Amino acid sequence: MTESFVVPGQVEWSGENPGISLKLDPNGPFTAMASFFRVILSPHGRGHALVLARQPGQAGGALVLTDNEPMARWLVANYLSHFAAWRGLPCLDGLRYAKADKVSPSGDPAGPSYSETVRGDDLTVALTWSGLGAPFCFAHPPENSATGAHWMPSLFVGCETASITVNGERLPGAPVPRMVAGHPISTAMLAFAETWVRP
Repeated sequence: MTESFVVPGQVEWSGENPGISLKLDPNGPFTAMASFFRVILSPHGRGHALVLARQPGQAGGALVLTDNEPMARWLVANYLSHFAAWRGLPCLDGLRYAKADKVSPSGDPAGPSYSETVRGDDLTVALTWSGLGAPFCFAHPPENSATGAHWMPSLFVGCETASITVNGERLPGAPVPRMVAGHPISTAMLAFAETWVRP
């Protein structure tokens, strides 16, 4: 009988973290970005947080809508600010936090499309992933994870197209291709069943 594999270390949080990063020019900077967290376990409890950057290259160009601000601040400081796409972005300076009043998923992650809608601070923000691919499961070791410090077993679903709309206005740009764990996806993906473990 094959023995079970136990990821060594301390579980810091578990949940979902789908994201969308858009560009006008595949070789240029990101023009709009969103990272959505649905957390089921963390040192600060459960909750949701949407980090929305409408102007990633400008200080004060991002907002966090959340129903658990201590959790959201912890995620930004210890996780999102270390992610490759977000690391060092000016928009993380002067980041503003506001209350999320309602979070609504819709669609089917198995296809053809899936959405998360967050309402709060007089905003309705809709994230939509379309043309969804086959799900795949992988576990990055700490040196290859998004933070460089955690095991991260996860389930990813790539997509062909994605959009971020704010009060009905679609933000500019489109996802661009990238590779994750040997799978060709893009800078917009569904990331479910994530568990972050510090060795």
